Amino acid sequence: MSKKKTIFGVWLMLMALTSLTAYTMYFVAQMRFSILLYSYSALVITQLFSLTVFLLGSEKIQHKVVKIIYRLCCLASIAVIPAFLFIFMGLISQYHVDINEAIVVSDSDYKLIVPSNETTIYKTDTFYVFFPEYSHVDLEYGIRPKKSDKSITWCSGAAFQHAIQLGFSDENIEGYHASKGVFSDSPYVKDSYGAVTFSDGNFKFEFDDPKGAIKEAASRGGSGFMQYRILKDGELVNGFNMPRVRSYRVIAELNGNLCIIDSIEMMHFDDFLIKLKELNVENALYMDMGAGWNYSWYRKTTGTPKTLFGLKVPWSHNWVVFRK
Repeated sequence: MSKKKTIFGVWLMLMALTSLTAYTMYFVAQMRFSILLYSYSALVITQLFSLTVFLLGSEKIQHKVVKIIYRLCCLASIAVIPAFLFIFMGLISQYHVDINEAIVVSDSDYKLIVPSNETTIYKTDTFYVFFPEYSHVDLEYGIRPKKSDKSITWCSGAAFQHAIQLGFSDENIEGYHASKGVFSDSPYVKDSYGAVTFSDGNFKFEFDDPKGAIKEAASRGGSGFMQYRILKDGELVNGFNMPRVRSYRVIAELNGNLCIIDSIEMMHFDDFLIKLKELNVENALYMDMGAGWNYSWYRKTTGTPKTLFGLKVPWSHNWVVFRK
């Protein structure tokens, strides 16, 4: 066997193994999107096919169509490394970064967890609690907010999107929502959704009439969106199940103040709920933390943005933004 053919055989073997690894990582990363499953499955099939044909002897292929298919499968090996890197980023994006500047308190010291006149972060035994400095909060969609915008102190994904779409569509946002005074209806509203609104410098959690609350906020030039309700007046009211171990996030009211709460480590969803109640969180709505949807960052008091989860999936199109 020539040196060139040996190198090509090693390449096909490595790509077959890498595609199998990427396929496995897809499930470990819990990126449950059908289009990705089909893509990674196709990569595995093409790479195993091309490697098998090579080992059996590609020079023995007589049928023209089979020869073309073999060459196309070999060509598909070019996509294996980018696909592997993408799913690898999806996997590591499930792990929360350390925040050195966080003020350490215990879970039992929840009364000490209050905002200051600048962005403040607390670290309990279970959570990071973020109090971004803000004068108003917006729901922004379509164009991803830029870290170069110095007025932004927090940015993260907000409402669910009904379908994976590369292009932005307002009606694809689940739940009634409003952005900077413009109310939008939605065909995708669930009984288990509540609302959080922002207008005139104030926030409000609404569980009984979320549509009315969002319309009222819009009439005042404000914003709002819907998500699964978690806590209402200190009591658990979640109406959905999340049978996965991952980092979780809520937008919440704690000690009468608006905040974002992240789990420090990956944990079971039921444990996350119990710990929120033990922290005496008054009200809370779920914030999606799947790989890519958990994209988020905040601005340090020094003015430098710090990325928490940095995977920018191109089909994520709406964000909650705190502005000072």
